[in-house]
Amino acid sequence: MARVNPAQFVQQVRAEAAKVVWPTRKETLITTVMVFVMATIAATFFFTVDQIIAYGVEQILLLGR
Repeated sequence: MARVNPAQFVQQVRAEAAKVVWPTRKETLITTVMVFVMATIAATFFFTVDQIIAYGVEQILLLGR
């Protein structure tokens, strides 16, 4: 790997940073809302599955009485 002096490195970093396409405020807001919605859906799903499994385990353990 070729060694680059610090000045060239900084120049290359700035050139790469200039290529970055930043999202608009609207895109960021929509993405943030979607993350919260999906996290809520996932949490609700896993809570429901956990409750069903806990109920099933409880019923199996009650058979041993």
